[in-house]
Amino acid sequence: MKKSKVAVLNTKPESVLDDYGRLLKLAGAASALPKGTPVILKGNISWHLPMPGANSTPWQLEGAIRAFREMGYDDLVAVENRTVVTKPKQGIKLNKFDVVFGRYGIPVKYNFNPDDMRWIEFRPRAGLRVLPKIFPDGIRIPDYFIGKSIVHFPSMKCHIYTTTTGAMKNAFGGLMGTRRHYAHTWIHETLVDLLKIQKEIHPGLFAVMDGTTAGNGPGPRTLRPVRADYILASEDQVAIDAVAAKMMGFDPMKLDFIRLADEEGLGNGNVRNIELVGADVSTVNLHFSVGDNLPGAVGDLLWFGPLRALQKLMFHTPLVNIFIVASAVYHDTFWWPVKGRRVFEEWKETSPWGRLWAGY
Repeated sequence: MKKSKVAVLNTKPESVLDDYGRLLKLAGAASALPKGTPVILKGNISWHLPMPGANSTPWQLEGAIRAFREMGYDDLVAVENRTVVTKPKQGIKLNKFDVVFGRYGIPVKYNFNPDDMRWIEFRPRAGLRVLPKIFPDGIRIPDYFIGKSIVHFPSMKCHIYTTTTGAMKNAFGGLMGTRRHYAHTWIHETLVDLLKIQKEIHPGLFAVMDGTTAGNGPGPRTLRPVRADYILASEDQVAIDAVAAKMMGFDPMKLDFIRLADEEGLGNGNVRNIELVGADVSTVNLHFSVGDNLPGAVGDLLWFGPLRALQKLMFHTPLVNIFIVASAVYHDTFWWPVKGRRVFEEWKETSPWGRLWAGY
């Protein structure tokens, strides 16, 4: 497999929109996405609340949209999803996506809205690792995704179940319904399966990652924001996640979703097979670590630990609502008022990225 190209730039608030334009050109966006084909802009709302580092940033979206328009991509549509613990319409507003989408006339569709798209059975040509076992009644995906290119907008952050989360994990929300928690025990293999499906249904794949404020600790929500000042882009979903993982201080090939995707030839996870263009980040190490939080500890027991035999009872019956309510209460009612809001307000006051965010 030939080397993959990942573009990385060091940026600052004063130049970030122009820097995103340079980044996309360096990464070869125009050759990755066929002209004349609609492009889905798949933002990342890990939490509807505006936790720094947890979600796509408004400048990430705006910089990419401006660049795509300059390249002649006029048919751009944002698609968002919901999870059992996030509220996408509230997230779009609280994270200021709506400001950017309104400024550039980008329509927004939701994969859970039957007026926007239907979920249809899909039978991939590629052999899948786990999805047929998880969903024996058939794999379903949104019909709207088929035949359109897609651009993922992850942020650079840790994740309590996959160590890091980025471009590959961003497909989890768009291509899987609210029963995606069925797949958590096999999360690494699931991400590989989803990348196979994406390669079949999308004429073009691209990822734009924001690491201006990166997320350390037990993400994707209860994290610790760290000013990093980096932005990344690539058409190789595996390679961009590998580079981001290395920059955060992890060995990419020790992360199963990256290693498995590399072994199956879906992208390059070994940094020796990745061509870095732009900034030299070969020695960057942010020394991130994941840690854990209360929901993560419970999830470890039920999805990966000794209680996994109870999954059918806990997650495939109405009992799942207990965990949904508990997670919402912990994150929205306890952690955010007690700690998250203070972190957010301090970021707005002390970080140049927080001040940029406040100006949107």
